[in-house]
Amino acid sequence: MPLLYHNRLWRRSEAIEIPTVPMEVNLVEVGLRDGIQREEKFIPTEMKVEYASLLADAGLKNIQVSSFVNPKIVPQMADAAEVFARLPKRDDVTFSALVLNMKGVERAIAAGVKQLEMGVPASETLAKKNANTTVEDGIAETAEMVKMAREHGVKVRVGVQVAFGCAYEGKIEQAKVVSMARRFLAMGIDELSLADSAGLGNPQLIRRVVQEVLPLAGNVPVVLHLHDTRGQGLANLLSALKSGVTMFDTSFGGLGGCPFIQTAKGNVATEDTTNMLHEMGIQTGVDLKKVGALSRRMEEFLGKELPAKMHKLV
Repeated sequence: MPLLYHNRLWRRSEAIEIPTVPMEVNLVEVGLRDGIQREEKFIPTEMKVEYASLLADAGLKNIQVSSFVNPKIVPQMADAAEVFARLPKRDDVTFSALVLNMKGVERAIAAGVKQLEMGVPASETLAKKNANTTVEDGIAETAEMVKMAREHGVKVRVGVQVAFGCAYEGKIEQAKVVSMARRFLAMGIDELSLADSAGLGNPQLIRRVVQEVLPLAGNVPVVLHLHDTRGQGLANLLSALKSGVTMFDTSFGGLGGCPFIQTAKGNVATEDTTNMLHEMGIQTGVDLKKVGALSRRMEEFLGKELPAKMHKLV
């Protein structure tokens, strides 16, 4: 039943609907891929494997651990195959990887990866900078990548990148994002991602896009990938949460950034998100203290302060 709010200035009562929120949210840890990919200091393979195991012990059931990309462009990911070869065998955790092209899919399949993420920017400029292609050609190649992955029994998440604004082109038309989402869903994907790759979204824009895309997805989970470039990450996450999204990418310590978008700052922090959700009575299964300890340790290794807040307080 809506609450009645009496506006003294206008002297009238207005019915305000209080949005419901889910009882449980699924956090996908992307710190070992999106989080560290721009770090100049190479993180040893054994440390990446250890972190994957410890993040799983902290309750994170979906962990993106690497990307099969050109090591000359992203040297931090040069050991992707070795990382996957050394990961612990856990039935309760999904370890996934990012791929950008067919060669990446082939390498990931050969390495035994069971879930892949791929995506296409809703921006021609970024498509050119990211993969020297067009949006339309990117969609066509993604369809072939999805087909190959599914033929090998690999689950697939496909994302609309820069869905809420592009650092190069500015505003992205909502109709374009919705059209791309519809085409990806028609490929038979397992998850659909909407990425605020540059961190330019705002709560109202997030709500509008999510409310149009969610009905199209049906039983396919919609994942929000948010960056905290302008300090609005948690506000955007809360807006998506109230609009029906229950799955979010987060990064321990708030690590993150895109090699092709220099203005994109860290991802929404796993520990900050966990703290907010737990205080709202929403379960994540994540141990806040364990994640905080891992962030503090990474701070020490990298020799710099990470942007998250809660790891300093727990």
